Amino acid sequence: MTIQGQQINATPRPLYSVRLIDRRTGQVHRVNGAPLLALSREPEAAAASLLEGRDPVLWEARIEPLATRTHQ
Repeated sequence: MTIQGQQINATPRPLYSVRLIDRRTGQVHRVNGAPLLALSREPEAAAASLLEGRDPVLWEARIEPLATRTHQ
């Protein structure tokens, strides 16, 4: 059985935090005071989206796995 293209009994992929970092300051980029953060199971795609149209000399994306609980 599938839901939105994923098998129900399939092992879920890990969840990642993807943040946009200003290389000049080393700080997370903020929008209206809130840190820009993406949660994704496809972190490379999320990082590419955050970096799209930005100068890679000035910006980087940091990917960190999130601890998740699994129900047994």
